[in-house]
Formats: sequence, C-alpha cells, structure tokens
Amino acid sequence: MVTLATVIHIIVSIILVIAVLLQVGKGASIGSTFGSSSSQTLFGSAGPATFLTKVTGVCAAIFMLTSLYLTYNASKSRSASVMSDMPAVKSAPAGQKDAPQQPQAPEPAKQAAPAAK
Repeated sequence: MVTLATVIHIIVSIILVIAVLLQVGKGASIGSTFGSSSSQTLFGSAGPATFLTKVTGVCAAIFMLTSLYLTYNASKSRSASVMSDMPAVKSAPAGQKDAPQQPQAPEPAKQAAPAAK
C-alpha cells in the first residue's frame, strides 16, 4: 500500500508542477506559447484558467493526502537503525583526554634452551 501511495505521490507531483507552469501569467497568454493566436482555442471556449485551476486544486489535495499518509507510515515503521549494531563508545571522565590504546603484541614463545652435554 505504501508503494502505491508513493507512485501516486510522484505522478501527482509531476502533474502539479506541469499544471502550475502551464497557467497563464500576468499579461502572458499560454496560447501564444504554442503558436495559437488566442488561448481560448487551445483549451476550449472557457479558456485555460478554469481547467488548469481545477487540475491544480485536485492535484494539490491528492498531494497533501498522500504526503500525510506517507509521513504517518514512515513515523510508525521506525524500528531498526543503521547504528543499532555498533558497540557503545565509552567516554573518558571530564578532564582526561582519551589516549589512543596501543595494541599489545603477543609475547614471543620461550623455547627451552638445548640441554647442555
């Protein structure tokens, strides 16, 4: 279910960006961008304002709902951490500096001296 919500979230976000970019700015006509003389012929007699406004509103609502759903599921499923397998680091008491520990070399095995004749 989370995968489906993620796919819907991505698709709706792309549509939302496209719908916002296609909306008519101040003094600009979207129809002139595509070579049309009037914006009404491109999106029908009502023009792009109502269609793109409705698409933007619906996409924004779906985007918000999927965002809330994905956030809720992400906060609920926090059970493991990358750092859970790491050993705890003990810090030195205040005032002491941590001195790097030198690995101790193994003591060489003592061989018995050869028996004297």
